[in-house]
Amino acid sequence: MKEEIKIVTSNNYKYQEFLDLANNRIKLSRVDAPKLEIQADSIEEIVRYSAVTFYSLFRSPLIVEDSGLFIEELRGFPGPYTNYVKRTLDCMGILKLMENVENRNATFKSVIAYVDHDRLALFEGETEGTIALKMSGQEGFGFDPIFIPKGRNETFSEMVLHEKNLISHRGQAFRKFLKYYEEINNYL
Repeated sequence: MKEEIKIVTSNNYKYQEFLDLANNRIKLSRVDAPKLEIQADSIEEIVRYSAVTFYSLFRSPLIVEDSGLFIEELRGFPGPYTNYVKRTLDCMGILKLMENVENRNATFKSVIAYVDHDRLALFEGETEGTIALKMSGQEGFGFDPIFIPKGRNETFSEMVLHEKNLISHRGQAFRKFLKYYEEINNYL
């Protein structure tokens, strides 16, 4: 029987992304809790702290994920402060900061921390793209309505969940985790 892995997130859409990515290869359950988000200059530090803290509470295998939007012209802002910036400035605030800016290059980065009794491992994924000129789309969450992945003409928010998962930063990080998890558990 497959061991259940808890996904710690208050974001149901993010949990749905994980379920789609897992594709029944592993058993996931959701712990509806906000991430313990320390103020830190790296996403890795944030998820590491959250994973260790939640593991001390639940004592079962779990995943914590954090993402950051790094905008080139804004010297990587909002980066590890993406959650706070989303809550305060939101998409319209970022678009306002980007008014009349030609260089709209940005990167979405995801870091997944997996922790169990024996190990703590981090997995990263990145998606390059640009900041749109306006919000577009109804799917997704966060800054999805203003992020256009490289090689595409639509925002993450204009893509259905499975399509986004094929190219997203979170999808990349989760596939790395899944490969690792299957290897440590001798799945074939």
